[in-house]
Amino acid sequence: MRALPFIPLLLGVGMAMPALAANSSTDAADWLNRLAKAEQQQSYQGTFVYERNGSFSTHDIWHRVQDGKVSERLLQLDGPAQEVVRVDGQTQCVSGTLVQGVGNATESSARVLDPLKLMNWYDLSVAGHSRVAGRDVTIITLRPRDQHRYAFEIHLDDKTALPLKSLLINDKEQLLERFQFTRLDTADIPDDAELRPSGNCKPVAQSVARSSESVAGWRSDWLPPGFELINSSVRKDPAGKGAVSSLMYDDGLARFSVFLEAVDGAAGADVRTQLGPTVAVSRRLTTPKGEVMVTVVGEIPIGTAERVALSMRAQDAQASQ
Repeated sequence: MRALPFIPLLLGVGMAMPALAANSSTDAADWLNRLAKAEQQQSYQGTFVYERNGSFSTHDIWHRVQDGKVSERLLQLDGPAQEVVRVDGQTQCVSGTLVQGVGNATESSARVLDPLKLMNWYDLSVAGHSRVAGRDVTIITLRPRDQHRYAFEIHLDDKTALPLKSLLINDKEQLLERFQFTRLDTADIPDDAELRPSGNCKPVAQSVARSSESVAGWRSDWLPPGFELINSSVRKDPAGKGAVSSLMYDDGLARFSVFLEAVDGAAGADVRTQLGPTVAVSRRLTTPKGEVMVTVVGEIPIGTAERVALSMRAQDAQASQ
């Protein structure tokens, strides 16, 4: 569940704004700076809907900022009973089908919203005004400057700058993903009972993310402009005897991961699939380390993911030491 594409994602820092990129708006950058501060300053609770591929789910959220600590609980209200509890961006526990994907995983780095950086890869603008969940909003658009990322439309609450609605759109103007509040309460601060996980929420083992490419022993010969390695790790494959190397890349808004695992014999077929904004591309490569299955998963166009997969190379012995 990739719920709340902006609320837990855009954790930013205020800054002075120098000369902007030619096609970006000063007002839009100011709004993004407000958004960057909002989650670290504003407590709230509410209900939102999440849509991708025509499928909807409804979620409750409790978000509290207290004594410098940010606590958050997400609960899916329909379909599988899925729950996530985070403290200062660190996942504490998960439930439902999320357990297999999140449990014992290396904690990913928090994303930091930096309008100056984003203006290198997106054109920022104020697109107008509307209402969401009974509240006045200002609409900000981020249009990519190349074919390697998607467009975003964010509806920010005029009072708090919290994102009340976001749309993710491809280069054909097709909607890939929608997140939208139906209820938002910024007056009642969530209490301890509302933030307390249920008994079905399984604790997540915490591990320290590493940010050196040598940790995973792999590098990419090509990356989309603006994407940078933010962490890498190696873990044992619970279903086999080998190890899985993973590397995560980020442009300040979009993110994708690369997983590499040794394969034997005929095992491991190539895969090319997309669900909403999330693509998964697997390619079998012959490397000095043997046959390896490379899988790229993330919020990027499928052609970009395939090019990244084919660009992966093993670090040489000296570089990996």
